[in-house]
Amino acid sequence: MKLFDLTGRTALVTGSSMGIGFALAQGLAEAGAKIVLNARDAGRLKESADRLRAKGAEVDELVFDVTDAASVQEAVDAYEDTKGRIDILVNNAGMQHRTPLEDFPVEAFDRLMRTNVNSAFYVGQAVARHMIKRGSGRIINIASVQSQLARPAIAPYTASKGAITNLTKGMATDWAKYGLNCNAIAPGYFDTPLNAALVADADFSAWLEKRTPAGRWGKVEELVGACIFLASDASSFVNGHTLFVDGGITASL
Repeated sequence: MKLFDLTGRTALVTGSSMGIGFALAQGLAEAGAKIVLNARDAGRLKESADRLRAKGAEVDELVFDVTDAASVQEAVDAYEDTKGRIDILVNNAGMQHRTPLEDFPVEAFDRLMRTNVNSAFYVGQAVARHMIKRGSGRIINIASVQSQLARPAIAPYTASKGAITNLTKGMATDWAKYGLNCNAIAPGYFDTPLNAALVADADFSAWLEKRTPAGRWGKVEELVGACIFLASDASSFVNGHTLFVDGGITASL
């Protein structure tokens, strides 16, 4: 359907050398978009880019640290000046650190907030400045079920994802008048490298299957449809919204 066709558009996905970021990049490519992969590790990034190219995708690689505001601005401006416009941004880069809150190291808190929150602001602002000039653009931030819920030992992560949900509302409030659509996807529990320790924990997996109405872990491919929707003309009047893709876990006690 033309509403979901991304042909001719370019999508930058941060933290996209593996996991959810790579899956979303692959899905956007299959919908017709040119992909700009981002990570700090140039070697791993090239491997991921080559995997997409082998499937016929048009891919660029953009190496920068999402937690360094100056590097972000420089990389985005250079790409726009030399390669072309960025029509879609997926702010996916993130990290987790599990420690009881009373023992949570200050330096770990600072690193987590820089990675999960500051990065979305830095990259979002850098890309939006170009989108605003053109009067169009899509920004998709990756939130979490922890935007609404909490679990033991991840309070700072919960705080960071709550911030992403409200930053998304703020982006829409400030930038919708310029033709930008700013929304978020809140994944539930997905089998990714970030959740490897939980996936390997038989007791946790058993609890999760009982707690989630769908009765299982999510597969990263199941996030692609939501991303294409929010990146495409199909969501032209959707703004400031967080779309939960969680098997019903936030809907059920």
